[in-house]
Amino acid sequence: MTSASFQLRRRGALQLFALPVATVVPSIFGLPVATAQSPAKMPRIVSVSGATTEIVYALGAEKQLVGTDTTSLFPAAALQTPKVGYMRQLSAEGLLSLKPDAVIGTTEAGPLVVMDQIRTAGVKVELVEADHTWSEVQRKVAAVGRATSRQAQAAALQARLDAQWAEVLAAVARKGGKRPRAIFILSHSGSPQVAGEKTAAHAMLNYAGLENALITSGGSSNFAGYRAMTPEAVVTAAPDVIVTTTQGIEAVGGIDKFWQRPGLELTPAHKRRALVALDALYLIGFGPRLPQAVAELHQASLKALA
Repeated sequence: MTSASFQLRRRGALQLFALPVATVVPSIFGLPVATAQSPAKMPRIVSVSGATTEIVYALGAEKQLVGTDTTSLFPAAALQTPKVGYMRQLSAEGLLSLKPDAVIGTTEAGPLVVMDQIRTAGVKVELVEADHTWSEVQRKVAAVGRATSRQAQAAALQARLDAQWAEVLAAVARKGGKRPRAIFILSHSGSPQVAGEKTAAHAMLNYAGLENALITSGGSSNFAGYRAMTPEAVVTAAPDVIVTTTQGIEAVGGIDKFWQRPGLELTPAHKRRALVALDALYLIGFGPRLPQAVAELHQASLKALA
C-alpha cells in the first residue's frame, strides 16, 4: 500500500488517516439521555483520562465537566474545557481550584500523593485500573455513571457497547487463518519505541487478529511495556504490517519519512508498504470507541496486506 492510500481527515480537532473500511458498529455519541436533575444540581466532574471524558459526553453529562486533562481530545468540544495538565503530572491546587465533587480517570493518573490530597479534601476519586481488557471499558463506564449520578444511562450505554464488542470479536474470529505478524511503533517524540506485552497496543493487535511479531511464545525475546526500537529487532521480527499512530506519522514528517526509519526497509511490510495509522486515543485509549477501533484496525490490516 502506498502513501496515496491514506487521506487526511478531521475528527474534531484531530488529524486522522481515513481508511475506506466498512462501518460495523454505530456511533455511541447521541445516546438519548433522560436527565433527572438539572445540571446545576448534578455533581461537578474533572476527568483526567481521555477515555473517561469520552464516556462523560456519551452519557450526555458534558455540562457537569468543569475540567479535563490534556489527553481529553475527543469529542472536539472537550478541547474547550479548562485543562488541569497531563494526567500523570497533576497538581492538587489545580484540581481543587475547579471545586469538583468528583475526579475520574484511571490508575495511571498521578502522582499518588496528589490523588491522596484530593481525597483528603473531600473530593470523590474514581480511578479505574488500566489492564487493557474489555472489562476495563466496562469499569470506566460504571465509574463515570456513578460519578455523574447517571447509573441508568451508563447501564444502557454498556449494553450497547457489549453488543458491539461481541459483534466485532465474532467478525475477527470468522476471518480465521494464519494471523499476520505486526509490530506497533510509538514515535510521538524522541526515539521510536515498540510495544511488548502488557501494553494497550499489544492487546489491540491481538483483538484485531494480529500477532505481535516482537513476542515469541515461550521464547527469550518476550518483554513487557515499551522499549527502544532497534533495526536489528525489527528485521528479526519480520512484520507483515506496521501499526502506528497518526500523531507519530505527523511527528516524523509524513509516511515517506516514516518508512525511512532504519530496519524497516528490510521487512516484508516495507515491500507492500503495509502501514496502518490511527489516532492514538482512538487506537490505544480503551474508551467507548474500542469496538470501532478494533474493527477498523482489523479491516485496515487486511486491506494493507491484500
